[in-house]
Amino acid sequence: MIKPLHDYVLLEKVEAEKKTASGIVLTEASKEKPSYAIVKAVGEGKLVDGQLVKPTVAVNDKVVYKKYSGTEVKVDDVEYILVPESDILGIME
Repeated sequence: MIKPLHDYVLLEKVEAEKKTASGIVLTEASKEKPSYAIVKAVGEGKLVDGQLVKPTVAVNDKVVYKKYSGTEVKVDDVEYILVPESDILGIME
C-alpha cells in the first residue's frame, strides 16, 4: 500500500457499470471513466500559515473527484489514483 504525504489522498477507482439502468450492455469504448472512488489512505494534512490543517476525508469514504486529476498508480493489480485533497469535490452519502 502507498502512504500519501501532506494533503494527498489515495483513492481506489470504482469500476464503471457494464450496463445502463435499462439493461443496455455498454462496450469499452462507450464507457466513461468514473470520477468516484473509495478513499484507501490519507496524508497528514498541509501547513497553512504555520498550522497543520487535517484532511476532511477519511478512509472508506466514497468520494467524487475531478475527472482528469491525480497520478494513476497500479499496485498488485489494483488501480489507484493519488490526488491532492483539493481535487476531491465531495463525499457521497
